[in-house]
Amino acid sequence: MDLQQMRYVLAVAETASFTRAAEQCHVVQSALSHQVARLEKELGARLFERTSRRVRLTTAGEAFLPAAREALEAAERARAEVAAASGEIRGKLAVGSIPTVAAVDLPAVIQNYRQRYPQVRIGLRTGSSELLVEQVREGTLDAAFLGVVPGFRPQGVCDKELGHGQHVAVVAPGHPLATHHEVDLRLLADEVFVDFADGSAARAQSDQAFAAIGLRREVAFEVSGVELMVRMVRHGLGIALLPATFDAELHGLRCVPITNGPTRVERLIWSRFPPSPAACAFLSLLGVRTPVGEA
Repeated sequence: MDLQQMRYVLAVAETASFTRAAEQCHVVQSALSHQVARLEKELGARLFERTSRRVRLTTAGEAFLPAAREALEAAERARAEVAAASGEIRGKLAVGSIPTVAAVDLPAVIQNYRQRYPQVRIGLRTGSSELLVEQVREGTLDAAFLGVVPGFRPQGVCDKELGHGQHVAVVAPGHPLATHHEVDLRLLADEVFVDFADGSAARAQSDQAFAAIGLRREVAFEVSGVELMVRMVRHGLGIALLPATFDAELHGLRCVPITNGPTRVERLIWSRFPPSPAACAFLSLLGVRTPVGEA
């Protein structure tokens, strides 16, 4: 059994095709199929069920996959550690972020990082704060940028506050509030809202602000992303509450400051496990000194 055979198995599992896996691995299909067959013979079990129409993992294949991924990640980490000992940062960096991050200019940070460490392969994912915490905790992501309510501290990860700010009411140009220079949160209680899903960290910031003054509001439309939220506001279907620092992205809409409005805290989180050299370098750019080996 060798690492290349494991890479082939993972490629077949991900593409559900020996042909596409061979293209992804830049080898001829016969060579890839031969290596997978050799590995199956060594293991004494078939990893894939093959028909003329599809390829899928067997029970043995599903059991093999997590260990194969761990082995490949460990091998890559070992290469990265050796390179770091020679002064070269390489390997992979996986970063997550909420779509509305504002405390840092994330594209600029990534550009700076790529210029300094061109040998590192960078992956960026966006998602909810809850999902990002889970992925950092599991080790799927090296670091992530969250937007949470004041006082929230994510469990099972290391974290640092980056900044905080107020929300604004985002309304269509023809909305009666569009001419206001400021509005009290109480006057918004009768409005129809477009917001994130109930129970999410992004939604909690607004819900807690209304609860603090003893009021409830109607959230008629729950969406998973800012882009759809903005489009619905633009069509006059409701108003939204978003961070004031995000207003530059809201072309054609009016952002009205709110008295006693929601407050959001942005936090950087990273794994409690010893970070890779690539992750250490990224955190260092953000002012976090985390030497390799620190838990």
